[in-house]
Amino acid sequence: MKRILIRDANIVNEGKIIRGDVYIKEGLIYSVGGDLSGKDADIVIDAKGKYLLPGLIDDQVHFREPGLTHKAEIYTESKTAVAGGVTSFMEMPNTIPQSTTHELLEEKYAIGAAKSLANYSFYLGATNDNIETIKSVDVKNVCGVKVFQGSSTGNMLVDNPDSLEAIFRECPILIATHSENDNIIKANLERFKQEYGEDIPAKFHPKIRSEEACYDASKIVVEMARTHGTKLHVLHISTGKEVGLFDNTLPLAEKRITAEACIHHLWFSEEDYNKKGNWIKWNPAIKTSNDRDTILKGVLEGNIDVIATDHAPHTIGEKEQPYLKAPSGGPLLQHGLVALLEMYHNGKISLEQIVQKTSHNVAILFEIESRGFLREGYYADLVLVDLDNSWEVERENVLSKCGWSPFEGQKFRSKVTHTIVSGHLAYENGVFNEEKKGERLKFSRNI
Repeated sequence: MKRILIRDANIVNEGKIIRGDVYIKEGLIYSVGGDLSGKDADIVIDAKGKYLLPGLIDDQVHFREPGLTHKAEIYTESKTAVAGGVTSFMEMPNTIPQSTTHELLEEKYAIGAAKSLANYSFYLGATNDNIETIKSVDVKNVCGVKVFQGSSTGNMLVDNPDSLEAIFRECPILIATHSENDNIIKANLERFKQEYGEDIPAKFHPKIRSEEACYDASKIVVEMARTHGTKLHVLHISTGKEVGLFDNTLPLAEKRITAEACIHHLWFSEEDYNKKGNWIKWNPAIKTSNDRDTILKGVLEGNIDVIATDHAPHTIGEKEQPYLKAPSGGPLLQHGLVALLEMYHNGKISLEQIVQKTSHNVAILFEIESRGFLREGYYADLVLVDLDNSWEVERENVLSKCGWSPFEGQKFRSKVTHTIVSGHLAYENGVFNEEKKGERLKFSRNI
């Protein structure tokens, strides 16, 4: 592998910003800090004035492969990730077929090895009846088990209380949940159908997938995790009320119950539905500005431990359908980091906190082996950003296969210029080098 020397960067790492060099050799970070100009390098990157961060680790993405590749695929979306500074991802099991057996899960890992430009891991999906599969999951080589409490594809809605209890009692690995009460959602939907028929405006999405539906489901799994000592990670918190369910007094490494916030819940609010409609239709729904602000407060104060994207592409044609037919989800990987950097410019979050929530904490929480920090001996997963290089999101510069972004028309002040994946310079100023694929994430967990 090529040796890389990054010169004169502002290095953001472990709560500090220092100015110095980074030397990469054989895919690993060999030296950090100071003047390393004497090192023998094949590639030298002048980083003066730019900021060097650990590559982002996104713990929640949907790449749609296998079975839904008209929307997205592992190759296109991993390419999108790399352009957005995301060097590792954890992908969800609601594909066709669903990844609910070890055999089907390993088939996805084989696709990742052949096609992914970023480092990768894939969740095993839980169902009402695959507890034996869950009990025998490989804790060293799989990121976690995904439980859907809200409606999902096919057999992946775990709506049997006994099955859910068994999963929380027996699962040997982190459980990540999509927590919404499906019965509350169905009742809300029927009320709006009675008033609007089949022509419900998208602005009522947060009333249908309501605060009550989210809080009720999150509260159930938090209480269940406490009962069984389960390692629980509640994904995409969308209400301020839920923030109070999570502790901010313990160090992350000692927490058994953790939470995630997503970019769209930190950026948009229900006022945006009037303009963007289905383009910001996610499950759980984007809610009030007060919810948005309280979620950010939870991120900053430690109730919420990580920030992710829930990148979930659908085609333009699918999103242009009426509200009831339009699927939920949208592409965010390419623009997640620059959106956080925009929040930094606006004084809402520091660079150190961005790194903590998108890299360090994800590595700690999932116990990822030798990633997530700029440390000697760790894998060289790095992103270099220019904080003063404005550009505008247009449909023509969207890289996701779906071909659109909820950020279209948004001007960002920052730009990703270089992304290094496991020591390979995968992206440089808009140009990809696909000679080397990403690597499977490993986890340093005790069985």
